Amino acid sequence: MSRNSSRTIVITGATRGLGRAMAERLIEKGHRVVGCGRNAASAQDLARKYGVPHRFDAVDVSSDLDVGRWAKEVLESHGPPDLLLNNAAIVNRNAPLWELGADEVSELYDVNLKGVVNMIRHFVPAMIERSSGVIVNFSSGWGRSTSPEVATYCSSKWGIEGLTKALAQELPRGMAAIPLNPGIINTEMLQSCFGHSADKFPDADTWSHAAVPFLLKLGAKHNGESLSVE
Repeated sequence: MSRNSSRTIVITGATRGLGRAMAERLIEKGHRVVGCGRNAASAQDLARKYGVPHRFDAVDVSSDLDVGRWAKEVLESHGPPDLLLNNAAIVNRNAPLWELGADEVSELYDVNLKGVVNMIRHFVPAMIERSSGVIVNFSSGWGRSTSPEVATYCSSKWGIEGLTKALAQELPRGMAAIPLNPGIINTEMLQSCFGHSADKFPDADTWSHAAVPFLLKLGAKHNGESLSVE
């Protein structure tokens, strides 16, 4: 498919932060965007703002049933995505690992790792049947390094790196799976970790103007590469 032609792009975590900024830039460029997030009001706002052929729904990616129902509807209405952006993630509160409760830890892994697997399980078979498509799993600088008080987040993003590289070895020729470090962006997540220091970094909207053209250039030749948005 030509880079200049309209593509179908599925984005998780699309109702806020990086996901929303990416969705808006991609729509501006003429692509069909299907997005989901856990905030129903934000999903409805985006659906009203952009309308058909775009689609935004409230979906909990940590629920295989939720993802399965949504994917079935999306595949029927839009077909397999050309670009699948697994962006949804949460971060733990700043605390030493032993102070995090079992429920907190489980929720983070359910979203950050199992959520990505759920999306792959329900969307990638259709992409494989068509023998084309790029899967971008959002990693982090903390998926390639570590810091104190964010151990579970670091481990989830290190997991994304390994999961994606293994997936890359399973895909047929012509497809790609890429772990992507988006860089340091001033989002609610960063503010929860950095406090006011987060203000020194670009916001999601500014970041998206550089990131979206980068994402649209990704293809089969990048399969299995750990990449970063510069």
